[in-house]
Amino acid sequence: MPPITDEYMMEMMQKTKPYTVVILHKTLKMQEPGADKIVWEHGRRNFQLRQNGQLVIVCPVRDDSDVAGVGVFNTNEIETRTIMDDDPGVQLGIFTYEIHASRSFPGDRLPS
Repeated sequence: MPPITDEYMMEMMQKTKPYTVVILHKTLKMQEPGADKIVWEHGRRNFQLRQNGQLVIVCPVRDDSDVAGVGVFNTNEIETRTIMDDDPGVQLGIFTYEIHASRSFPGDRLPS
């Protein structure tokens, strides 16, 4: 790997932008009848948030942990909390979430 200088790191750090990271957790209500329909609508809402540019990266988690997904929002913590509180899965107690202020580089993306 090529060396990364302190100067380069300082220059790049000035180019970061604030984002909000959400970690979505499953609750026991995920196993209740009808929860799958609510999760489907949660997914539909995620597509809407992506179209609006509010949810810039969404990663469903498919393991045996209680983590249902991770999302990176292009909104501040207050706006993100409002968005998440309006989520149908959160409203019905299927999901809980935690919010973390973060920074990253605009234009970063998952490889295709």
